[in-house]
Amino acid sequence: MQNFKAWFKCSNGCDVTYSLDEIVYECEKCGSLLEVQHDLDALAGRTPEEWKQLFSNRLSKLKKPFRSGIWDKKEWVLPEVEDENIITLQEGRTPLLQPDRFAGELGLEDLHVKLCGNSHSGSFKDLGMTVLVSMVNQMRADGINIPAVACASTGDTSAAPAAYCAAAGIQSIVILPRGKISVAQLIQPISNNAITLALDTDFDGCMRIVSRLCREENIYLANSMNSLRIEGQKTISYELAQEFDWEPIDNIIIPGGNLGNVSALGKGFRELREVGLIDWKPRIICAQAQQANPLYKSYQNDFESFEPVKAKKTQASAIQIGDPVSINKAIDVLKEFNGIVEQASEDELANAAARADQAGLFSCPHTGVALAVLTKLTGNKTIQPRQRTVVISTANGLKFTDFKVDYHRGNLEDIKSRHLNEPIECPDDYETVKNKLLTELGQR
Repeated sequence: MQNFKAWFKCSNGCDVTYSLDEIVYECEKCGSLLEVQHDLDALAGRTPEEWKQLFSNRLSKLKKPFRSGIWDKKEWVLPEVEDENIITLQEGRTPLLQPDRFAGELGLEDLHVKLCGNSHSGSFKDLGMTVLVSMVNQMRADGINIPAVACASTGDTSAAPAAYCAAAGIQSIVILPRGKISVAQLIQPISNNAITLALDTDFDGCMRIVSRLCREENIYLANSMNSLRIEGQKTISYELAQEFDWEPIDNIIIPGGNLGNVSALGKGFRELREVGLIDWKPRIICAQAQQANPLYKSYQNDFESFEPVKAKKTQASAIQIGDPVSINKAIDVLKEFNGIVEQASEDELANAAARADQAGLFSCPHTGVALAVLTKLTGNKTIQPRQRTVVISTANGLKFTDFKVDYHRGNLEDIKSRHLNEPIECPDDYETVKNKLLTELGQR
C-alpha cells in the first residue's frame, strides 16, 4: 500500500516545512501563510483511471468516513489522520443544480449552481472545518494540549467550528462583531455550546483579537489563515470535476471575502492537473461586494499593488472584509487561472438573488453577489452562452431570512426591490379571495 503523506510548507517558496501536528500558521522566515503540500509522487503511484474508479466506488460507501464528500478523497486531503479521529457530519456531496429557467433568462445554455450551503451548518465552511477539527482531535489523542478551537467570524464561519467541536467534545470559541450578523447565524454557535463573544468592532478587529489569543494561549485557530481549512474547501474542485465526468469547466464564479475559497479552488484544480486526472483549467472569477472590494481594486491595476480597505456595511455580511488574510494566495491563483475579479453593488446583489429566487433558487446574499457578477459578465459577453459555467453558492438562504423579508417589504437601504412580492391581505370571504387571485392571474 502506498504511503501517502502531507506537510506544511511556506506559500511564498521559503525552504521551511512543518509537520501537520505543529501549531503553526505562518512561515517563520517571511511571515507568509503556509499551505499543505502533498507527496504528489505517491499520489501519482496510482494512475488517473485508478483514482477515478476509487472515487466512484466510494460514492456508494455508507461506512464512516467515506460517506463524506471530503473523506472519500482522504489520501488527497489528510492522509495520516486515523479514521477513528475523523469528525464528520456528512459534509460535501452537495447538489449541483442546473437552473434552466434562470439560465434561459440570461441566455446561457450550460449554467450550474453548486449548493455548498446544503451542508450540516448551512454553509461551505463545513468542508474545511471537518479537516481542521479532525486534525485537532488527532493531536489531542496524541497528547498535545489544545484547550479550545477559536475563530473570528462574520457569521457562517462561527457555526461550523461550533458544530464540529461539539461533535468532538472540544470547546469552541467564537468572536463576532456585535450586531452585524443575522439572528440565525448567531444562534448556531450558541446552540452548539460555543463560548461566544460579541465585540464592538468589525471582522478585521475580531481577527486581530483571535490571532493574538491563539498565539499567546495555545488555542487553535480555525480561520482560513489555517491552511488545513483549505484542504477541505479544495474538494469543491474535486467534486465538480467528478460531477462533470472529468470534462472541462469554462468558468467558476465564487464570492470572495477572506479569499480562502479562491485559493482553495485553484489548489484543488492544480493538484488534479499535476497528478493527471484533468488536463484543463477553468477560469476562476471572484465576485466581491462593492462595499468590501480590496481585491477588485487590486485587479483594476493588474495586481501591481494591494491596499486593504475599511469594509462598509453590506448585505453580504460574510464577505464584509477589507483586509483578507489569503490575499497573496488568491492573487497567485487568479493569475494562474486566467482570473477575473468583478464587483456588485447592494442593489445588484439583492435583485440578482431575488431574480434567481423567482426561478426556483433561494440564495443567500453572498451568492447574490456571484449571481450579479454572472449577470454582468453574461451581459458584456465575457461569459459566452455555450460556456459551461458554475456559480458557487456558499450558504443556505434560510440563514438570511431577515434579508429576504426586508427585500420583499422594500425596506433595504439603497436597494430598489425590482422583484418585490408581498403577501396580499384579504378578509375571510370567498368572492374577495377569488377576485384577488383572478386579478393576479391576469384573468380580471
